Amino acid sequence: MKVLFLLLTLLAGIPQLPDKHHIDSVALARLDAMLENYTGAIRTESVQVKSAECDFLISSVRDSLTTRHIALWLYDHYKESELMGDEAVAIYVYDNWFKTGTIAMRSEFDRLEADIFATFNRNTLLGMKAPVVDLYGPCGRKVRIPQDGTHSILFFYDTSCGKCQLEARVLPGILKTVTFPARFYAVYCGQSKKEWRRFRRSFKSGNRSVSIVHAWDPEMTSDYLRLYGVINTPRLYITDTDGEILGRRLEAESLAEIIQYINAYYGQKEKQ
Repeated sequence: MKVLFLLLTLLAGIPQLPDKHHIDSVALARLDAMLENYTGAIRTESVQVKSAECDFLISSVRDSLTTRHIALWLYDHYKESELMGDEAVAIYVYDNWFKTGTIAMRSEFDRLEADIFATFNRNTLLGMKAPVVDLYGPCGRKVRIPQDGTHSILFFYDTSCGKCQLEARVLPGILKTVTFPARFYAVYCGQSKKEWRRFRRSFKSGNRSVSIVHAWDPEMTSDYLRLYGVINTPRLYITDTDGEILGRRLEAESLAEIIQYINAYYGQKEKQ
């Protein structure tokens, strides 16, 4: 009932202006506050529910200026959301309202940027099967990632990336806490064999439950950058034993939390 009340309040307060007029800043501020309040009320709902609500909100006004403002606000909100999984809603809004040409983005550059965002994220959304790609190990043999049967942690990094260096120092400590069978795929996104060799020598887990697999694809023939949305580094993912994505674009702290949940699950399973 609370959400329904918020929705009715929001719709009642949306300014309905002819296309030739501009929406004044006061009305926009009031509308943005209502949208913020409403999206906050459905924060814990599924991607499907949020996407359906976006459709309803965008199509519930009569003038194109307000429709466009709401669509852009919702796209920006879910694209920049800190809640993992919300990017799927942004992609949905882009695909159904902007990509189709129903609503125009702010500029051609913004449309291109949104298209890149959708292209580099649509293959690795939460709950999806992680893309399977063939990379190469240190000896030049093919390495397929991820593989079914164990949980997989995928770390895309570059040795010249400062944040990658910081996470590479933190990750071994996190991997030591793993109590279930897992593979850690360290995917080097650079070009220097010397730097890659140095990283491999320094990165150790010290946990027999975790197998460390080093891989790279210097010729980029696997298209892994697009498939895993590696626009920049680092990128961290974790998958279930069947390859389902449990966490994406993670920070090291978030990965540690997910690992603790999986540890607890296996601990309870062993007691049964």
